[in-house]
Amino acid sequence: MERRDISDEDEDDDEMVDIGGVTLDFSSTDDVPPLSSGGHDRYGSAGGPAVNGLSRPADPLEDPVPGVGTYEDFNTIDWVREKSKDRDRHREISNKSKESVSALLLSVSDAFSGWLLMLLVGLTSGAVAGGIDIAAHWLTDMKGGVCLAGFWFNHEHCCWTSNQTTFQERDRCPQWQSWAQLITGSSEGAFAYAVDYLMYMFWALLFAFLAVTLVRAFAPYACGSGIPEIKTILSGFIIRGYLGKWTLIIKTVTLVLAVSSGLSLGKEGPLVHVACCCANILCHLFTKYRKNEAKRREVLSAAAAVGVSVAFGAPIGGVLFSLEEVSYYFPLKTLWRSFFAALVAAFTLRSINPFGNSRLVLFYVEFHSPWHLVELAPFVLLGIFGGLWGALFIKANIAWCRRRKSTRLGHYPVTEVLLVAALTASLAFPNGYTRMSGAELISELFNDCSLLDSSQLCGYEQPTNTSRSGAGDSLADRPAGEGLYTALWQLALALLFKMTITVVTFGMKVPSGLFIPSMAVGAIAGRLLGVAMEQLAYYNRDWFLFRGWCSPGTDCITPGLYAMVGAAACLGGVTRMTVSLVVIMFELTGGLEYIVPLMAATMTSKWVADAFGREGIYEAHIRLNGYPFLEPKEEFEHSSSAEDVMRPRRADPPLAVLTQDGMTLAQVEELVESTRFSGFPVVVSQQSQRLVGFVLRRDLLISIDNARQRQEGVVSASRVVFSQHAPALPPEAPPDLRLRAILDLSPFTVTDRTPMDITVDIFRKLGLRQCLVTHNGKLLGIITKKDILKHMAQIANRDPDSILFN
Repeated sequence: MERRDISDEDEDDDEMVDIGGVTLDFSSTDDVPPLSSGGHDRYGSAGGPAVNGLSRPADPLEDPVPGVGTYEDFNTIDWVREKSKDRDRHREISNKSKESVSALLLSVSDAFSGWLLMLLVGLTSGAVAGGIDIAAHWLTDMKGGVCLAGFWFNHEHCCWTSNQTTFQERDRCPQWQSWAQLITGSSEGAFAYAVDYLMYMFWALLFAFLAVTLVRAFAPYACGSGIPEIKTILSGFIIRGYLGKWTLIIKTVTLVLAVSSGLSLGKEGPLVHVACCCANILCHLFTKYRKNEAKRREVLSAAAAVGVSVAFGAPIGGVLFSLEEVSYYFPLKTLWRSFFAALVAAFTLRSINPFGNSRLVLFYVEFHSPWHLVELAPFVLLGIFGGLWGALFIKANIAWCRRRKSTRLGHYPVTEVLLVAALTASLAFPNGYTRMSGAELISELFNDCSLLDSSQLCGYEQPTNTSRSGAGDSLADRPAGEGLYTALWQLALALLFKMTITVVTFGMKVPSGLFIPSMAVGAIAGRLLGVAMEQLAYYNRDWFLFRGWCSPGTDCITPGLYAMVGAAACLGGVTRMTVSLVVIMFELTGGLEYIVPLMAATMTSKWVADAFGREGIYEAHIRLNGYPFLEPKEEFEHSSSAEDVMRPRRADPPLAVLTQDGMTLAQVEELVESTRFSGFPVVVSQQSQRLVGFVLRRDLLISIDNARQRQEGVVSASRVVFSQHAPALPPEAPPDLRLRAILDLSPFTVTDRTPMDITVDIFRKLGLRQCLVTHNGKLLGIITKKDILKHMAQIANRDPDSILFN
């Protein structure tokens, strides 16, 4: 008889599915072995409550069965079962600790193991991030030249010991030679420019080619940002190999290559993926994290905080980022451990000192002039720009990624990366602001001009009597000079270039973060507006807006502050971060007094972007890839009930169920083989349909195979019994196969009249895989996470079949 799927797995176990744009085989289980379950918890060896204190015939399944209680790839974990297993494990350790000293020491080590794991995660992630920073800086500079004193030195380190540098040309020294100087002997003229241009193109294409080739050949999961997948994994989904050792190695190497190639991407997002890979690998050293998927996800939440901590040098911002943006389940204990791990990672990175400036980040700045209330208007204007840019970018990028998936473009990832790299390098080289790396560009834009600053952005006309303002080391506002006007035109072109090229770059088959490109767009826009405001104040000091606080000879407007606010606004518009973003930006600049401008711009950008769509870029990519992710921020406002969503529907065949003691092994195996369900409700009988419990398909298959090997007399005619007291057997009948140990006797149920908004909240807050629907104790149907996602897609007028997984 044809049956409908009742599970949250459907028919996708053996299909080839496109994850993040990479076609992968579900059979891969590299790096993350299935969890093995202990046999001493309340759910027995397979998740159903054990029966205590009752004598019964010997049952081989009372011993732990390898594989029972674990999950297949591309399935959702059972949060309730995992948390129950951990509670029972902890209770058993606590009870035994009173019996002997060795048991007490075991209890202490168990309690300490979480903090030790956080220490290791922080140390490892900080060391890896420091290596990535150093290598990326070196290879980025290699596109422009090489150090004769040692090819392993980057440009800045090469000129550190030189005595022939000047303050105005501090980046020029005899030890550092451009490729034109090495090849032609001269750095001036059209031919030298052409040589530098070609060598820049060559290195950019080489780095991009190596990055995409390594990803494609060794670790397809290493592409992209990784944050959408991390969010999905933290919600309970299993993607084996995504946080494995090969992914870590290849992502680390190719992240350096991708950033060094000059593509419009950053390393901050992928560093979250790298930190989670480190945490997942280290979890295997500790039994309680290796054997429990829910506990492992607590560690991964802390690792996400570590990733942002080492990316921005912002440990507090990293913890808030994990809480606000990434984590699905974030208990108070995880908050403390995240804080500790982020602290250790930041300390480790500071010890390595990758930028050579005793700072955790490349663009640490301090502004000397306070902001004025009048400036809130341009700050809000930057927030509006950030919101509009964020909404436009998300729509354009998702449209491009969808086109990549649905056309032949997605079949040639290497060609696509090389074409984009060639286009980026050819257009970026002529403009000094696009030629430099994203972090260097942001550092330049955040810079507050000093008296001897040689940057073009500080190309003001020098007044006859140079005066300092009363605030610190800042200079009084000055009229713009020729150098500044040239820089502004170049910045305007760089803004258009960055806004366009980032749309097609994010989502390619190389590691690609979005923080730095988004911040660069906002910083350029902010710097342009800041200079405009500065000149407006300089030439119109008598206006009522400037009268009283902007007198001649004072530093009224700080363009670098506008760049910082613009960077926060654009990043907030793209990601919809609020609290964590403000804290990250404040930790970057070290200035408490600029929190209000940052808050105003960030909230404005979120409100404006939300007016065009409530999804951030990561949620949009989760939906694009069809991941089974229930967004906790999304409200369910439709007035439907459980019976409208449950399966089977009215026209569907009846529900496929098992009876507690009325089926033979042959009948059970036939039912399992003829369906693709991930689990089966167990009822008293086919006639009564009174619910007894729920058994998972994987546990059922493993237990049957184990019984055939270990229990004598089990044949196809053997009865499969889920009840506590089975009916007596005839003398010649084969022995029963007792599977009560794998039966979940307390599955979550709702009535058919339960409103769907309550049902959705239950799924979100308890992390359920499925929920059974009953009426007066009689089983009517089942609701899975996929059913809810499809129902929500239909309400939003989206294709319900876009939910690919689970």
